Amino acid sequence: MHFLRILTPLLLTGSLLAQGVGVGLVPAGVEAPAQPATRSTATYERAPRFEPRAARGASGRAITTTVETLVDVRGQEENLLTGVGIVSGLGGTGDSVNMTRQLLQNVLLANNLRIDLMQLTPKNVAVVSVEGTLLPGVQPGRRIDVRVSTLGDAKSLQGGVLLFTELRAADGTVWATAGGPVNVGGFMAQGASASVQKNQVTVGMITGGGKVERALPSELVSEHGLIYLDLRAAQSSYSNLVRIATAVNTIYPKAAEAATDGRTIKLHVPADLPKAAHVAYLESVLKLEVEPSQQPYVVVNERTGAIVMGDGVRLRAGAIALGGLTVTIAESPETSQPGPLSGGTTQTNPRTDINVQESNNALVTVPGAVTLDEVVEVLNVLGTTPRDLIQILEAMNQAGLLLAEVRRM
Repeated sequence: MHFLRILTPLLLTGSLLAQGVGVGLVPAGVEAPAQPATRSTATYERAPRFEPRAARGASGRAITTTVETLVDVRGQEENLLTGVGIVSGLGGTGDSVNMTRQLLQNVLLANNLRIDLMQLTPKNVAVVSVEGTLLPGVQPGRRIDVRVSTLGDAKSLQGGVLLFTELRAADGTVWATAGGPVNVGGFMAQGASASVQKNQVTVGMITGGGKVERALPSELVSEHGLIYLDLRAAQSSYSNLVRIATAVNTIYPKAAEAATDGRTIKLHVPADLPKAAHVAYLESVLKLEVEPSQQPYVVVNERTGAIVMGDGVRLRAGAIALGGLTVTIAESPETSQPGPLSGGTTQTNPRTDINVQESNNALVTVPGAVTLDEVVEVLNVLGTTPRDLIQILEAMNQAGLLLAEVRRM
């Protein structure tokens, strides 16, 4: 009887093992874990074509503008001031330690505070670039706006304060100083595994945060009694130069002279005109109405797909064909996990999906166009996207079909 009591549990255990049932620490069976079945995808889709409605405009009527929209007064340009400063009080969203240690130590030494460099472990400060614009004639003590942007890996300037910063010109002269709370115009909130952000929080403005320390000297009238009016780049043409000079000479005979460079108008100031009336004299010239010449420009931006055409663009007849090639690539690596106690190793198997589509378009005859409306109508017949149309316009310009200057942004 005693022998049977010992033998019976052993036989029962062997029977359970044969059926795949675990007893104690013995595994019930080796089963491989579920493998991942998800795959990456890459698709290219073209949105439906947008058909704008015709807008009412000043068709058939001459468009005039004032002289001040076509020219800049020499000597009255804006001057950019730059500096490097520190924004403090960021609450953990500042630069990494190595980025700010040396600059922060320099700031502390300027305030007679000597601290070991290795003891500085700030995370609530950020190294920033500070920019401001100084206009001619602005007197010392006046306030200007400054723009602050991060130079390191700071995540946000929200709630920060710019420390005292000197703003310099290209020659190194300090013309203004800046400081004060930074307004980023947005916010960022983050946790351990999620974050939310509105607008750009690494660039901010300080309204009135700059103080002019010295006046920028400027003279409206040169020593020869001349005021120079320079045509702006978008309006630079000999036609505009002649039209402005003619309009000025109609009011003030022999006062305007076109310079030989083809971009400048020399405005003679009457010798008997008091210096206090020089500004009023210039203002009367800038308010004259002229009809600007048509600028045959086509401005394209390949990054954004923007296309802007000016009046005066013309097209010659020709034929166009555009072959589009679209390649989509999707990587879907799969990880294979071995079963428990199998002695295997984890492996990653690469999986790649490639899809190539090439359009098969025929030649399209493009008629000539002599007005802006006709040019738009002809180009819309091609039915291409703005990015494809940019390539077509550049090719038409090279072939001599596009009678305009193509400018790239």
